[in-house]
Amino acid sequence: MYNLNGKVALVTGTGGRNGIGRAIATRLAKEGADVAVNDITEHPYAADDTEWRGLADVVREIEAMGQRAISVVADVSDAKQVSEMVDKTVAHFGKIDILVNNAGTKAGKDRVPVVDLTEEDWDRVQNVNVKGVFLCCQAVARHLIAQGTGGKIINISSITGKRGSARYAAYCASKFAVLGLTQSLAHELAPSQVNVNAICPSLVDTERVEHLAAAMMPTDLSADKQRTEFVSRFEASVPLGRLAESSDVANMAAFLASDEAAYLTGVSVTVSGGLVMD
Repeated sequence: MYNLNGKVALVTGTGGRNGIGRAIATRLAKEGADVAVNDITEHPYAADDTEWRGLADVVREIEAMGQRAISVVADVSDAKQVSEMVDKTVAHFGKIDILVNNAGTKAGKDRVPVVDLTEEDWDRVQNVNVKGVFLCCQAVARHLIAQGTGGKIINISSITGKRGSARYAAYCASKFAVLGLTQSLAHELAPSQVNVNAICPSLVDTERVEHLAAAMMPTDLSADKQRTEFVSRFEASVPLGRLAESSDVANMAAFLASDEAAYLTGVSVTVSGGLVMD
């Protein structure tokens, strides 16, 4: 559908079996891109899924499509590691054309009222969701400007970056910040023909649903019951009546990475089944 032949993409946060990152990385490869896949460890969900091998399996999937792929372990909140990740990608493929900032924190103790939110939990969310996006954008933007051939930066925000919600203060603040950064970068990089856009999904059916349900639902419920009730309540609020799938986000990322989106920059695209309409 979209021609990404000859393009090189770097996608962060790709280690989950059902995650958005894996879906985006493999979709870009399907469209012809070579891909560097990243996560904070080779297998960030090893405790939850012993049959899945994380980044190694994503690399194999991409190679099975006939595209080149490498895995790069790095903490996106660490400037040195980010710089090394980008340099390794460029050294291996010779260039970089597309960055997808997907890495983010799991729901945890930050999903509490502001009066109960600790500085430590606030910082944990901002370090990955904001600082991590900033560092990756900065490092890749330097290469894109030097290359002089344009490029695409796609930041994964959230519908919570467009409207606040109780017990989501740290997460909402981080996702609002991503939209501000996206717009600022869109202005700054436009002269270099680099498009910078964001995707704002609603709740996506990934491994993180369990973590979110555990953080938001009564603790006396079993894990399965927490998930079932949490998802049921959420789906009831969505006009299209279901959670988003990783493929829904990946489809939008493939479009934004393509030449078909050449005249879009500074845009935040909502993928929410009608939950948020703007």
